[in-house]
Amino acid sequence: MKQDIHPDYHHITIVMSDGTKYDTRSTWGKEGDVLQLDVDPKTHPAWVGGINLRKTGQMEKFQNRFANFAAATSGTKKEAAPAAASTKAVATEAPKKKEEKKD
Repeated sequence: MKQDIHPDYHHITIVMSDGTKYDTRSTWGKEGDVLQLDVDPKTHPAWVGGINLRKTGQMEKFQNRFANFAAATSGTKKEAAPAAASTKAVATEAPKKKEEKKD
């Protein structure tokens, strides 16, 4: 193994957003530095269940977009919801070309 190519691995203190502290070893910073976390697993909505995809509309958007995907791969076709069908028709409509007039 090559000598002097690895970063310094030392003790640091990590402070969570709620104020709790713990000591660990890391290559971040210098010996004895304090790493202050703004977002951590105790407060981030992804880990504590704060994000409700129904409220953001993302779940409905996903379901509308991929409603027929499982049916198409299994050989049976499901009918899409009327709202999804109307938005899909608008999105796939080709733009009309202007006819050029020749003299």
